[in-house]
Amino acid sequence: MVTFKWSRQKTYLLIGMAICGILAMIFVTHNQRLYRQPIARVVRVTNGKAQRTEDEFKNVDHQTEQQITAVLMNGKYRGSKVTIKNTFSDSQPMDQQYHIGDQLFLSQLVKHGGGLIANPAGQKRDTVVVFLSWLVITILLLTMGRAGTFALISVVFDIILFMIALALDLHNQGNHALLIFSILALIFTAVSLLLVLGPTKKMLATFGSTIVGTTIAILVGVLVLSLTNNRGVYYESMQYVTQVPRPLFIAEILLGSLGAVMDESSDIVATLFELKRIDPNVSRMQLFMSGKSVGKSIMGPLVNVLFLIFMADTFTNSLLYLKNGNSWGYTFNMNMSLGMVQSLISGIGIVLAVPAVSVFGSLLLGKRK
Repeated sequence: MVTFKWSRQKTYLLIGMAICGILAMIFVTHNQRLYRQPIARVVRVTNGKAQRTEDEFKNVDHQTEQQITAVLMNGKYRGSKVTIKNTFSDSQPMDQQYHIGDQLFLSQLVKHGGGLIANPAGQKRDTVVVFLSWLVITILLLTMGRAGTFALISVVFDIILFMIALALDLHNQGNHALLIFSILALIFTAVSLLLVLGPTKKMLATFGSTIVGTTIAILVGVLVLSLTNNRGVYYESMQYVTQVPRPLFIAEILLGSLGAVMDESSDIVATLFELKRIDPNVSRMQLFMSGKSVGKSIMGPLVNVLFLIFMADTFTNSLLYLKNGNSWGYTFNMNMSLGMVQSLISGIGIVLAVPAVSVFGSLLLGKRK
């Protein structure tokens, strides 16, 4: 029977995290003066009568106008009341209903008839973001300890590296997007594995198999796209793209499949190291076959997870297309085709990583017989 031990260090950590959480929540609820954009707190809301609307495809919705009175919380008009008009629908595709106590960003704040009027520009949500971030960090540190700390540090490093890569891509106007994000993927993998696993054989095996599996998958995908002249791949469905879409799409696949391949590789390597610990005399062939067996059992769920992630990203747009009279074929082409291609190429990487990580693990751990 496994017992869970609660140490004194965890008690101190919990108390410290609770204090940090309280201080963070106090800060984000009183940081309005740090924003340049006007922020107001809703004090009164009057909803008008809902108006029924129907389009040519028989889609029915209801729109309601809100008369909102709010108090400005920053800027030169701080403390003054402002009148806001807002229109929201039941479906709320591009709008939102506001309630008393909500804090809103405002745009076009001007004086009018002796008072102030403005338009809503979205809700202030940093309180929710900070609370969820604090909750994740607390759970990670309490359950994982030192490993959780290094995992958290790796996430912070990855965020910084990703922002630097985006800045470089914008500076070069997308001319070397694929090169930039390929280097980023290498650094991502190395930094994450070094911080989580340390400079060990386990890290080398995971790093090598991740790079090999991802690289071969991307090369196969690029080769197939080139041979088929990109037929059936609708790059124009990538929204708000101001650069050449094809390199960005390949970079998207690269970063998307990298995480899944790394996850699979680390699971297999961890299993092989456990086998090595149980039987120090285990042979390379036994480790290789064990790695393949583990890979077969986990690659199916991983492929399905990737597929569901890519498809879920297009779910709402697909419903909108279908509700507006578009066919299933057109809806798939304009919303789901890129996700399907990403899933297939990433699946190739997941499959290829199984023999790769089995080879690396067996060579580094096994004994020759």
